[in-house]
Amino acid sequence: MICVQKKMRLPAVRRGFHLITDLVTAELPELEQVKAGTLHVFIQHTSASLCINENADPTVRHDFEQFFNRAAPENAAYFRHTLEGPDDMPAHLKAAMLGSSVTVPVTNGELNLGTWQGIYLGEHRNDGGRRWLVLTLLGV
Repeated sequence: MICVQKKMRLPAVRRGFHLITDLVTAELPELEQVKAGTLHVFIQHTSASLCINENADPTVRHDFEQFFNRAAPENAAYFRHTLEGPDDMPAHLKAAMLGSSVTVPVTNGELNLGTWQGIYLGEHRNDGGRRWLVLTLLGV
């Protein structure tokens, strides 16, 4: 049985959706030892999110950003949580909609994602800074 847990820090990125699959797998050389298992990826922030989606066409990431900006607009008159800037409350809402973790099967030393799937970081702040992830790999 393999059980590995690591904390990793992502580089700061601009607001939007970013593929981080390769960054995550680079932190886990132990993946090669797993015949069957799971990788759980958790983000330790309330204004950024994780999800799995299209990894080939960058217009998908653009469209995600456009959709979520309309779903949770800045400067909405009904927001009370505004002390940290106009992007803060919308960032919390976007993170709540998308979630703080993903779980991916691991098969024969690789993430068992679909052909067109990748792990996204949703950076919902204009200056979110470097984000922390907790990676937990379990398998045999």
